[in-house]
Formats: sequence, C-alpha cells, structure tokens
Amino acid sequence: MIYSKGEKFFGWLNYMCLSLLGLSMLLPFIHLLAKALSDESYVLAHEITFWPKEMHFDSFAYVLNNQQFIKTFGNSVFITLVGTLLSLLITLLAAYPLSKVGFPGRRFILFLYVLTMFFSGGIIPTYLVVKGIGMTNTIWSMIIPTLVAPFNLILMRSFFMGIPDALDESAKIDGASNTRILFSIYVPLSMSSIATISMFYAVGYWNNFFSAMLYITDRNLMPLQVYLMSIIQDENNISMSNVEALMNSAPESIRAATIIAAVVPILLIYPFLQKYFVKGALVGAVKE
Repeated sequence: MIYSKGEKFFGWLNYMCLSLLGLSMLLPFIHLLAKALSDESYVLAHEITFWPKEMHFDSFAYVLNNQQFIKTFGNSVFITLVGTLLSLLITLLAAYPLSKVGFPGRRFILFLYVLTMFFSGGIIPTYLVVKGIGMTNTIWSMIIPTLVAPFNLILMRSFFMGIPDALDESAKIDGASNTRILFSIYVPLSMSSIATISMFYAVGYWNNFFSAMLYITDRNLMPLQVYLMSIIQDENNISMSNVEALMNSAPESIRAATIIAAVVPILLIYPFLQKYFVKGALVGAVKE
C-alpha cells in the first residue's frame, strides 16, 4: 500500500505523540527507582531526578527483609490469586445461562446485575451485612463482597452470545451436560475474553485497600496496599531496628523502594496478557 506524504506525516506524528505519552507515564516510576537506589545524602538534598547517585540496594534489602512487608505481600498474593479464580468461576457460571435466549428470567436477572453498576447499598449497610455473617477480620471479607463485577459479567455474556448455537446443540445430542459444554467448548473458545477479565479482576484485588480499611483490624491480615499507605503517611512506620540496612538509606528511599516492590509484581503480568486485551474487549463488547 502506498501512503501519501500527508498520511506518512500523520503516522509519524502519532508515533511521536504516543511515545511521549508513554514516556510521561514511565517518568514517575523512573524517579522512584532512582530515589530507591540513591545514597541518603542526595535524596535528603532533593538532588535526585531520573538517575541514581552513588547507587546501592540497601533500601530494597531493607524492604525485602521487613517482616511486615513480607506478611502483607503474602496476604495480597493470596487475595489476588484466590479472588481472581473465584471471581472468574462465578462470572463464567453466571454468564453462560444469561447468554441463552431461552433461559427463564434472563432479562430480569441481567437487569439486577446492571442495576448494581449504578446503585449500591452504601458503605454502612454493606459493613453491617459483612459483620452480620461473621466475615469481619477474615481474609474473605476482602474477596467475597467484590466477587462479581457486573461489567466483566456483561462482557463475558456478550462473548458467549457470539458462539454459534450449533455447537451447543451438537454437544447436547452427544449427551453433554451444560457444565460439560461450558468448560469443554465455551471456555476454550473464549480464552481472549477470559484473559482480559482475569486481568481486570487481578488488578482490582491487588490494588484494593478500602475493603481492608473497613473490615480488618488485625495487622496480620492487612494487604500490601494498606501497609504501603501507612508508610507513606506515617514516617514512624519505618522501623529503625535494622541499622545496617538504613545506614545509606533515607526514609524517602525506603518508601520509594516499597512502592516499586508493590507495583512490579502486577506489572509483570501485563506482557503475558496484553495480546488478549484488544481482541477480548472488542469482540466481547460488540457481539449481542
């Protein structure tokens, strides 16, 4: 295909603008990384921009050896893995019957899901429900109340509706149950959408701190984001017991190292699922 000069110029302009936009999003992380790797004197003097000075890894050593960080990190990993798996399972089980035209009460049930996207019971009624069923101060209080996202459910339902009914009918002729059809036919054909909503759920669970603020008072059950918020807001949360690790590190460097350590795990998932995002989101959104 031959492009005109105007089209080539517009293409290069798009590349430049998108590259600058991407770079602007990376700069805060680069700045934090530079602070985490720099010597205390330069950090306290506010001389660090995007390149570390007298680079060392004492801040990261302190963070990765901090028992509170390790404990909260483990809690967040458990919440994210278990929450994502359960949310994905419930979403698939709900989306499959709602995608079938002959399912009784389909429109009414779907209406109830959509209604929750615009109206909710509020913080206090939700807290009373969680407390009433005995989930306060348990790890499940950060998983079960947010188990299904209506947007993800609608996305999955729309994708299922795009799968030909002939596959259903032929499987039922062979004696397959609805459960077998879902997990043997629909799930393998829907991996792009499943990967997309899995990422949505995982990021939501990993970044969730508000549920812990509401339902958790036990420090041993706190997720990583609450610990991160506490050390950013309160300087006293940075323990001074490990003197050797803090000799070349300022509290500001330790905060930066903690933020980097909290962000990197979820960022590492994106490269493996990125190829599914556009296909999963668009195909699931336009088919009805």
